[in-house]
Amino acid sequence: MNYASPTYVEETRIGFHFLRSHTWQHHVLRVAINDLKRLIDEPLPQGGTLLDVGCGQGKSFRLLRDAFQPSRMLGLDADPHSIRLSEAEAEREGIRVDLLTADCAEIPLPDQSVDIVFCHQTFHHLVEQEQALAEFWRVLKPGGLLLFAESTKAYIDTWVIRWFFRHPMDVQKSAEEYLEMLRQQGFVFGAQNVSFPYLWWSRSKDFGLLERWGLRAPPPPGQREETLVNAAVRKPAHD
Repeated sequence: MNYASPTYVEETRIGFHFLRSHTWQHHVLRVAINDLKRLIDEPLPQGGTLLDVGCGQGKSFRLLRDAFQPSRMLGLDADPHSIRLSEAEAEREGIRVDLLTADCAEIPLPDQSVDIVFCHQTFHHLVEQEQALAEFWRVLKPGGLLLFAESTKAYIDTWVIRWFFRHPMDVQKSAEEYLEMLRQQGFVFGAQNVSFPYLWWSRSKDFGLLERWGLRAPPPPGQREETLVNAAVRKPAHD
């Protein structure tokens, strides 16, 4: 599982196996895609070309197909082994996916060739985040969507994540810092296009056990350090 990429920090062996699990697909990917669908301004896009950046082992393919019915689906990952597993996953699901082994910071696609970029729990692995975001912008058509779902520094910089996973710690950001990065690139969105899930698995101090046992109420937004940010942002249709 060793591969060379100057802009991507590879996953640990434990993390790699977790990303093929039912827990990952059902409790993380499915939940994120459903939330991102909710955040998209109507109408919900159907058809077109969808690019899954950091597609990993392809566990998102069926969920994305069912959600958006793309005419063409692309998967990109820097890890050749993950790409091979993605190919096998697509074959199992009966889904045609064109797979690319490449960095997010240098996407081998033409300008304005993609309708939706799906970036789920990938960005915090990237060293050159601004360059990757500029690539998302470049390949998106005018009016295209970036579906962005990320864990924040508050979650990544905890003992349990540091123990089991590997990330470039100097580029981790807060929820608002990620949103500001999207604004600076030129993406447009409003409050209705953003959510801050406070899911049990993202709360590494107690995994939300006290709330789940009814011993206390979860802190409301604005009174907690956000662990996740989801955003459905759009490249303007015209300059």
